[in-house]
Amino acid sequence: MEKEREALQAWKERVAQELDCVVAFWTAHSHDLEHGGFFTCLGRDGRVYDDLKYVWLQGRQVWMYCHLYRKFERFRRPELLDAAKAGGEFLLRCARVAPPEQKCAFTLTRDGRPVKVQRTIFSECFYAMAMDALWKATGDARYQREATEMMDQIVHWVREDPSGLGRPQLAGTPAAEPMAVPMMLLSLVAQLGEEDEALAGRYAELGDWCAGRILRHVQKDGGAVLENVSEDGRELPGCLGRHQNPGHALEAGWFLLGHASRKGDPELRAYVIKKFLLLPFRSGWDPEHGGLFYFQDAHGLCPTQLEWDMKLWWPHSEAMIAFLMGYRDSGDPALLRLFEQVAEYTFRRFRDPDNGEWFGYLNREGKVALTIKGGPFKGCFHVPRCLAMCEEMLGALLSRRARDPAAPCPPPAARAAPARRACGPPLAGQCLAPRPPRSLARARPAPHTGPLRAGAARPGGGSGGRALPPGGRPAARLLFRRRPRDPVSGSDLGRPGVASERSGRGLRDHALRDPRSPPP
Repeated sequence: MEKEREALQAWKERVAQELDCVVAFWTAHSHDLEHGGFFTCLGRDGRVYDDLKYVWLQGRQVWMYCHLYRKFERFRRPELLDAAKAGGEFLLRCARVAPPEQKCAFTLTRDGRPVKVQRTIFSECFYAMAMDALWKATGDARYQREATEMMDQIVHWVREDPSGLGRPQLAGTPAAEPMAVPMMLLSLVAQLGEEDEALAGRYAELGDWCAGRILRHVQKDGGAVLENVSEDGRELPGCLGRHQNPGHALEAGWFLLGHASRKGDPELRAYVIKKFLLLPFRSGWDPEHGGLFYFQDAHGLCPTQLEWDMKLWWPHSEAMIAFLMGYRDSGDPALLRLFEQVAEYTFRRFRDPDNGEWFGYLNREGKVALTIKGGPFKGCFHVPRCLAMCEEMLGALLSRRARDPAAPCPPPAARAAPARRACGPPLAGQCLAPRPPRSLARARPAPHTGPLRAGAARPGGGSGGRALPPGGRPAARLLFRRRPRDPVSGSDLGRPGVASERSGRGLRDHALRDPRSPPP
């Protein structure tokens, strides 16, 4: 118990020191004092190499500054809030392409003229997050109105009529649902409902809907979290349907853990830890060099993305949050060990002790591939959010231990009575739910009864649904041959999405893509 407390204290100090360095990098180099907003295209030493501004990164930095200002005494500085307000006012003036329409640009010139629009919801989502954070930090009702109006527009696009996004409905386009959409909405539900009972109640049903849609991405008989499913929650054919992103699954995991905590649902929490934390980590962690693969193929085929085996900053940031949150909420020491494993790799490989902040893009061996500190996808968000959230959680864990060294984790008030199981009470630390919670269970696809041919996939997936090339043998050697097991109970976690042998190395900066920001 004392050893565990010492480990928590050491990590809290290490994380807090790193957060200070990261925030100092962005406050020193990113502020545009002439036009407002932030530069995000920063080189290794913080010098601006491009003055284009990306709306989703502007919103993220506003949110980050407001969060730091509100949650940490040492960041409650007027200059930090003033920078957030300047960024927010830049968004109010320039983000919308054709006011009063709500559609936001993706890219702006330095002085705020639109350059590019994406046919997605993500610029608008981070606009709403920024406005809500400014409302909470300043009390200015203008910002709250902006946040709720944009939120209602996003919900309309997602659940009623997407035509306002401008995406053409082509005859051959599959009716796919990417996991990023309900994830982003669930994050907004948590943001707008924080410390606001009225908005929390207003968006409660939406939160349940989002959680249910995310859970439908657990496929392959529970053995994989897929990035894309059909609109009715079934597996899709081809590369699109087999696509996996371990870091994104882990991020979805901690979003769902937050939802489970708000609802007081231990069954959902246990299921999420098993399927969205342990499963993607066991299949996505590189056993040879360490770190999380960026992309994987659920059938072990070679992914088509050039950067599939790279190690990127944000999946590791999300993994740190997910495992520490899982430990905080469940008390499972195995999750603390996984947090430490990811954090040690991340601090050793990504951080730049000479110039501050973290590198974003490493090759498979963990060497820096791109020396930039920011760009169209990396800004003042994933790294400081990870460090801030981890510092907060570590502080809460240490405070709990200080009040009562023998207190269980989580505290008794946070525990609801576990669901009864036919096989008797669960073992200590064991996952309670081998299947989706009943309240959010999805309809399962009908079983396939015909023969399975080489080169064909079983309709609806399933354990026998692995697509094979002609000849009936896998096209690439598998790096993982054993099925992953739960580190606590030893139970089988299902067939993982396995990474294949590495492919070509001809990577260029323009080839890097963020899966949550598809091209228009």
